[in-house]
Amino acid sequence: MDFTKPGPYAERKRTSVGAAYSAVIGWSAAKTLPVRLRPIAYRAFARAVGAKVDEAELALGAYPSLGDFFARRLREGARSVAEDRSAIISPCDGVIAARGTADDGALVQAKGRHYLLSELVADEDLAARLTGGAYITIYLSPRDYHRVHAPVGGRLERYDYLPGALWSVNPRVAVRRDRLLARNERVVIRLNAPGIGDVAVVMVGAAGVGNIAVTHGFDSASVRATGEVRRVELENVTVARGDELGAFRLGSTVVVLFPPGKVELVGDVGQTLQFGEAIGRG
Repeated sequence: MDFTKPGPYAERKRTSVGAAYSAVIGWSAAKTLPVRLRPIAYRAFARAVGAKVDEAELALGAYPSLGDFFARRLREGARSVAEDRSAIISPCDGVIAARGTADDGALVQAKGRHYLLSELVADEDLAARLTGGAYITIYLSPRDYHRVHAPVGGRLERYDYLPGALWSVNPRVAVRRDRLLARNERVVIRLNAPGIGDVAVVMVGAAGVGNIAVTHGFDSASVRATGEVRRVELENVTVARGDELGAFRLGSTVVVLFPPGKVELVGDVGQTLQFGEAIGRG
């Protein structure tokens, strides 16, 4: 036995602690607040994390819980989608945590930390199609708008729900915990884009995320108890760049992956992004 690595008991213990913490945060985020307290609570929270309440689609009193406020839609005109039709757009607000090429099927999680593409998507065929292609990882902090959109237009083929842990995905944690993004609960969204081919948008859950809601599918809270992989196949569903794919409650991460030789991505690690801005071209 390798005593330099944590044993299965230690791993289970850490996972259960993370799940308990996430459950407490998730419960508080789902708790309905009195209408008169909602604007006060949300404005105080927004000041603490730097969120912009003036971008919300609805009046603050219309959001029953903090989780609902997190998953708020934007008011009309708060964002714009890059006009260049060849542009790949950022699917969400956030900060670039990693960008590169999935050489040999490996992705950068943080400096000195890597994980496998095949583990992230849990589909050997899809992983083979994306190996050697460009990818970008975007971290969403509590201040960010928390809905996720299509980075390219095309046919929406399926969603795969993959059960897992609910560890924090904060960059300070990502630099210390191996294979974090491939171990957390996540939903893999598969698109097929004209001229590009298979594209994967992976929504990775995190500590405190009550659910990952998928626009044309389900939310993770409704299937988590089974502990089983869940696949939703879609027929005749197409999306345009910028169409909504899903939403998070609280902070999390999105990984977008493309097939080799089809797109060029731009942007530096640490760069702030807004949904709709160009991050490359295909």
